[in-house]
Amino acid sequence: QVQLVESGGGLVQAGGSLRLSCTASGRTLSSYAMGWFRQAPGKEREFVATVNWIGGTLYYADSVKGRFTISRDNAKNTLYLQMNSLKPEDTAVYYCAARTEYYRGSKEEYEYDYWGQGTQVTVSS
Repeated sequence: QVQLVESGGGLVQAGGSLRLSCTASGRTLSSYAMGWFRQAPGKEREFVATVNWIGGTLYYADSVKGRFTISRDNAKNTLYLQMNSLKPEDTAVYYCAARTEYYRGSKEEYEYDYWGQGTQVTVSS
């Protein structure tokens, strides 16, 4: 079983950048495909980005395409989400998730087996 801890959230002005990290413990990150999801106040959790176990099969939500980049460093057991050109509508709690079917990322929440506790991102206008 893997434990996931997100970090790097905070308050940033519109147009700014943040890099989120998700550090795994208990099992090596390379055993999993990974994803980022987010949940804004009063809304359901939504897909942001996903990557397979070796950094391929990248998918992004249309709302973040061209602004966010998902990446992973298996040697450091860490997943990243680089967020540029941030908008107020990006304000949410961001979660990382691990999928045991490691060969392919997924946009679907139900296909993930482990979740972190989330990190808050707030973008001011």
